[in-house]
Amino acid sequence: MPSSATIVLVHGGFVDGSGWEGVYEILKRDGYEVIIVQNPTISLADDVAVTKRAIATASGNVILVGHSYGGAVISEAGSDPKVSSIVYITAFTLDAGESVASLIANPPPGTPVPPILPPVDGFLMLDREKFAASFAADVRPQLASFLADSQVPWGLDALNGQVSDPAWRSKPSWYLVATDDRMIPPDAQRTMATRAGATVVEVPGSHAIYISNPGAVAKIIVQAVTKGLGK
Repeated sequence: MPSSATIVLVHGGFVDGSGWEGVYEILKRDGYEVIIVQNPTISLADDVAVTKRAIATASGNVILVGHSYGGAVISEAGSDPKVSSIVYITAFTLDAGESVASLIANPPPGTPVPPILPPVDGFLMLDREKFAASFAADVRPQLASFLADSQVPWGLDALNGQVSDPAWRSKPSWYLVATDDRMIPPDAQRTMATRAGATVVEVPGSHAIYISNPGAVAKIIVQAVTKGLGK
């Protein structure tokens, strides 16, 4: 049965919160209170502040969920006392002093390299022609094309923002590894999840697994709700 916890969903870079619709519908159908954060992804500090404002509106304890760059956001915002557990969906799990930029600076030989274009006016975009293959290979083609053409510019200040007090060091965490991810290599996901001591679930899927397989994502979130709150 649904608990009194509120589930707060945090999107990553290049996209907005609308990608959570499928996960949202499953969780709402099952009786959970859900809040979707709309971060501007201009700087990590701003995104943490926006996320904390969303947490403040929650009626109960919060299960904080982040996808991709959203993992950096929840690692910092998860220190909020209302947050009981954190869930990473193929996300960056940063330690103190780390940034997304520092983690992706030296990819292992042979791993896929995201098609990030050179920055323009301090913002990054993915190559639209390569977006589907790298970000959303298992999303229906029309939707993958829409995601590519509706990208949200990702600020360098967000990419370079450093976490100061990672929540996973003091709170239980879960991690969903997308085994076909071509944005964050699965081995890198496993390494971050292990370091965080997270409960790990592996599911076949692309970086956009939260869109292509919302049922699997909702399932690990519910695990975090029930086990994290001792239900």
